[in-house]
Amino acid sequence: MTEHLVVSRAEWLEARKQLLAEEKEFTQQRDALSARRRALPWVAVEKAYRFEGPEGPASLGDLFGGKSQLVVYHFMFGPDWEKPCKSCSFWADGYNGMGAHLAARDTHLVAISRAPLAKLQDRAKRMDWTFPWYSSGEDDFNYDFGVSFRPEALATGSVSYNYRTQAIRMSDLPGFSAFVRDGAGIYHTYSCFSRGLDMMNPAYQILDLTALGRQEDGLPNPMSWVRLRDEYAA
Repeated sequence: MTEHLVVSRAEWLEARKQLLAEEKEFTQQRDALSARRRALPWVAVEKAYRFEGPEGPASLGDLFGGKSQLVVYHFMFGPDWEKPCKSCSFWADGYNGMGAHLAARDTHLVAISRAPLAKLQDRAKRMDWTFPWYSSGEDDFNYDFGVSFRPEALATGSVSYNYRTQAIRMSDLPGFSAFVRDGAGIYHTYSCFSRGLDMMNPAYQILDLTALGRQEDGLPNPMSWVRLRDEYAA
């Protein structure tokens, strides 16, 4: 372990109080940013999207589960993939049990992937995931919301992801999208990608509290250490 400064409890307490002042300032900045996020304009969703779920075919409106707000986790799992994305699974491991709390705030969380429903259900059973998980198949939904890319788009060498043009080689990438229902209308209110997903990963937030942090410096990429939960060495 790298040598680190060791001090008395009194010295530590003084340093901790100094950091607390910065943490409080950051919290206030985050609250202000969240307010600006809520103030973003909305876009009406006018296309009729179709999904497959445990109860059969479903519309985007059905995915709200009777709530006013819907949050979609764009879960990377392509139709021809044998396994879901291990990093998306890292995020998904934190979602069991969350549904009741979100429902108390009139909000429903679902995951959507392009893989067939049978693949999603088999993986959910293996991983003990209980959150709602829908297949969009080849519907336009994932493409329209910037997380899936058709072969002809990938062949050009650049696609739009995270609000900028990038050289992307994968057919599917992760994201979150939020929707609200107002009367008969459904509106897209927010989407985030890449590091914007960071705050939705409870394991990362816990690691950020520790002395060693995420321990990702020097890795080929930040999440190269991540495995599907049942594939870590015993």
